[in-house]
Amino acid sequence: MRQWIEQAKLGDPYAYEQVVLHFKGMAYTVAYGKLGDPFLTEDAVQEAFVEAFANLAKLQDAEAFPGWFKKIVERQCYRFLRRKKRIALPLSKAVAIPADTGDVESIIESKERRETLLLSMEGLPQHLKLAVRLFYFQGYSLKEISSYLGVSSSVLKKRLFDARRKLKTSLLVSDFVSVFNDLYQGGVPMLHIVNGDVVGNKLRQGNIAGDILVWREIYPVGPAFEKMNGRKERLCRAQYLERTLGIPAMDFIKNCETQEQAIQRFKKYEEVVMWFEHDLFDQTMLCYLLDWFAKQSLGRTRINLLCIGDYPGIDLFRGMGQLTSEQLMTLSGTWSRIGERELELGSRIWKSYTSPRIEDHIEILQLDTSALPFARAAFTLHAARLPSPVNGLGIVEQTILALAQAGIQSSIELFKEMGKLLHELGMGDLEYWYRLKTMSAQPGALLILNAPDASLDKSMVELTDLGRRVLSGEKDWLKEKGIDERYGGLHLTENTEWRWDRTGKRLVYI
Repeated sequence: MRQWIEQAKLGDPYAYEQVVLHFKGMAYTVAYGKLGDPFLTEDAVQEAFVEAFANLAKLQDAEAFPGWFKKIVERQCYRFLRRKKRIALPLSKAVAIPADTGDVESIIESKERRETLLLSMEGLPQHLKLAVRLFYFQGYSLKEISSYLGVSSSVLKKRLFDARRKLKTSLLVSDFVSVFNDLYQGGVPMLHIVNGDVVGNKLRQGNIAGDILVWREIYPVGPAFEKMNGRKERLCRAQYLERTLGIPAMDFIKNCETQEQAIQRFKKYEEVVMWFEHDLFDQTMLCYLLDWFAKQSLGRTRINLLCIGDYPGIDLFRGMGQLTSEQLMTLSGTWSRIGERELELGSRIWKSYTSPRIEDHIEILQLDTSALPFARAAFTLHAARLPSPVNGLGIVEQTILALAQAGIQSSIELFKEMGKLLHELGMGDLEYWYRLKTMSAQPGALLILNAPDASLDKSMVELTDLGRRVLSGEKDWLKEKGIDERYGGLHLTENTEWRWDRTGKRLVYI
């Protein structure tokens, strides 16, 4: 849009037309919210465009056009409010609604549901009502609305959350998005891809519209390959996960085949929505799926993403599994469309993550990752898992030792505290238990794990003398124990010639 605005400043009539088409719906929604009259609204919007283009040369930054134009629209509205108003029509007459088809009974029922929906919306405060109209009725993206209204995306999301809550508890509308989709989008077939069974079950309890595909993988753990469906590669990964996490290899392979068959049928849906979080667990999964979709012919199917790193009222947000069904449903409809930029970035990150070259992994941290705003922090933590030049420990082992030295002896309490400090990893209990057992195995044990065959909540840990000396930097764990570990495409062995300096965020070759 910036390009059209710049060309319109030069007097290009076609560019002028494109700008009008893009911003007219937004301007109409804002003006109607102030005037409540479709005739006055139309006049005010027309006058606003005339004023805007008469003064367009004065606008130095085209990116500022949305907020600048909104002020002009509001000013025109105030001028009209001082004049004599014409007879106002109800909102149901002002909002464009598709023509009904079908029998008389269906038409009457549909009309009643529309009136109920619109009546429920009228009970919202003006700022919430405006957000709902622009996002749901006009179809503008969160980024576009944020720019136009001059508020951040997080503020806008909060307004949509609040609006959904108010409408959810209303006696008139029990589920705004479901009713809206049925009335205005004809119940568009949707596929929701989520990161775990907990979230999937809660969405089902919330009666979200569409099918749910739970993607069961742990890409931060073990070997990962650019093409994950090769027989040799899949067997390699299955054997690793069975050896380290105790996941039966045949069960893993069967699950991979089942979920791949399910996603191959994505073209029967008009919308695919991916529900993911900020941590490394989810960001690796997201990049894999973006890479997969980038290689498909999408046809008429639209790909969307809902990715969050916080939620109103939750101080330490660790994942969507913390949310209730009702809270998850407030997120429904707030996703954003995935475009070429997101697909290309996801593919590039996945290719780097599955590379055997450490330089490719570090390159992720140097990319422009703004299209996937949580990627940089997540993959910075991926790098932090690698051996340090100080003592050979990764961030996970370093944190566990530090907590144990601070006096935490219960392995389950240790897991909880580590999860708070390293929540951006998204580490589950299976991986944690594997790391703990590796750290307590001889030779080179850093910990003594009492009752290693007991359950996680019953075992206790304590530091060994070597653990204390490694933690202080007197000893190097890799030199004492060696290493044979897989992180994505990396295979770390005792011949590894580099370390990752977490403080300086740089590779150190030894």
